[in-house]
Amino acid sequence: MEHTRTHSPSRRPAADGSVRAKKALGQHFLTDESIALRIVDALTGLTPHVLEIGPGMGVLTKYLYSKEGIDFHAIEIDHESVDYLHAHYPGLHVIEGDFLALDPSALFAQPFAVIGNFPYNISSQILFKVFDNRNRVPEVVGMFQKEVAERVAAQPGSKTYGILSVLLSAFYDIEYLFTVHEHVFNPPPKVKSAVIRLRRNAVTALECDENLFVRVVKTGFNQRRKTLRNALRQLDTPLDAVPERFLSLRAEQLSVSDFITITQSLS
Repeated sequence: MEHTRTHSPSRRPAADGSVRAKKALGQHFLTDESIALRIVDALTGLTPHVLEIGPGMGVLTKYLYSKEGIDFHAIEIDHESVDYLHAHYPGLHVIEGDFLALDPSALFAQPFAVIGNFPYNISSQILFKVFDNRNRVPEVVGMFQKEVAERVAAQPGSKTYGILSVLLSAFYDIEYLFTVHEHVFNPPPKVKSAVIRLRRNAVTALECDENLFVRVVKTGFNQRRKTLRNALRQLDTPLDAVPERFLSLRAEQLSVSDFITITQSLS
């Protein structure tokens, strides 16, 4: 695959040869080697094909690069980081570009795992892309802002339970692995971080129209303070067939199976 030059600003390397973290790219470089190793070791090997998103200065990369039995690629949008990675990890396949614009089928013919200390400003978008490619991504291990990690792993009834909680838990088993404090990054973020793992479950398809399922979930949570009766009116679809027990509840009170039932009734 050809490398893609991006429009990130040109920067001179720091005096010590390191990469300068760029606020516009949401870069916070992990400096604790033990945490980096824990993240890499959290991969369970559901596939030997692995893509690291946003390797930066390679704190995870060094352990993935030396790991036996994996087909390892990395994608990085910052060309200063790409130059650093090429210099320190000869032979590493680094795609210079944006994961959100990447066609996964152009990179891996087989299912692949995703790993990374994800830029916080696009971490939710990364997960939505994983959801869209759920039949190609059997496993994700990633560092997120703690609030986002808690939201993804949340259960029905929690105030942090939301769109990503429902969509991802429909197809993945989600584990909150551990919390990471601010002082192990350069520069330190203003919030705590957390590592979570997603592993594809046995669901191959939902027993409903999956596109409508996504619309129902998003519509319900976009007005999460309203009951389903009021929130789903935006769909311009009669709600007569929706069981009454759901219409008086809010989206955060409903499980994946509840949303599937509602979608079936709307169909």
